Amino acid sequence: MKKQILILGTALTIASSLQAQEIPQTEVPSIIVNEFSKNYPEAKDIEWELEGNQYAVEFELDWNTDHELWYDKQGKLLKHKEDISEKDLPKAVSETIKSEFDGYAIDDLERISQSGKVYYHIDFEALLKEDWEVVIDNKGSIISKKAD
Repeated sequence: MKKQILILGTALTIASSLQAQEIPQTEVPSIIVNEFSKNYPEAKDIEWELEGNQYAVEFELDWNTDHELWYDKQGKLLKHKEDISEKDLPKAVSETIKSEFDGYAIDDLERISQSGKVYYHIDFEALLKEDWEVVIDNKGSIISKKAD
């Protein structure tokens, strides 16, 4: 049941992102802008979007370190998605990758923090093999796996 809820949540997030509207920072509630600015004062290339009743901000901190945050209207952080490198993976996730995706290269790797839990969204690719889009929790359990 938990897997179905996560898959449904992921599908809804993807569907809502297709309907997102880019907005200027002046249209974002000040409580959200202040919270963001306080926590990420070095943010660059900042872009705001309104997705339903949530505000999303995409930004960069370092070279090739992209982040996305989602806030509710009251300024509460709902979700944080960030690009990471393979060396940043927990041991349990690395072990799952080695055992389940031997011979595959990681094409894209993101850490997603939401509702007090951490997930890793990974795109795998290999020559002459089917590509995979996988979500693994921080304990190394595969939450979802679909051909890409």
